[in-house]
Amino acid sequence: MQALELRIPPPVVALLLAIAMWGISRFFMPAAVPWPARVLIAAVIALPGLGIAVSGAVAFRRAKTTVNPMKPEATSSLVTSGIYRFTRNPMYVGLLCLLTAWAVLLGAPLAFVGPVIFVPYMNRFQIVPEERALAALFATDYAAYKARVRRWL
Repeated sequence: MQALELRIPPPVVALLLAIAMWGISRFFMPAAVPWPARVLIAAVIALPGLGIAVSGAVAFRRAKTTVNPMKPEATSSLVTSGIYRFTRNPMYVGLLCLLTAWAVLLGAPLAFVGPVIFVPYMNRFQIVPEERALAALFATDYAAYKARVRRWL
């Protein structure tokens, strides 16, 4: 299973799941929630998610550290301020929000399998390897940060 660690960029994982969710939704009748309501609910989920993800990326840029999720060992500083005071993975939280909003928009209850798959996949194949790299780079500082800030929210 280690062969999948850090192999597929998180936005690609989200995109593949979004495509699968769309495919699943083609086979099922949408929920009884009218289209305008689904659009509104999806926007209420997607917009904050997008803001969370962007704020995470901006914090990395300001700290002049890598935003490349495939190379966590290239991290030059531990970012713990801003959105990182609330979640250790705001960019992944943002992608989760976008997938959830997409499921709402599609209206097929089985489309929610996408976000449900996203979390354990990211935990196992992206976040755990990142955490190993950060622990190796920042030792006690990262351990203290990890103890006070949750992985997701």
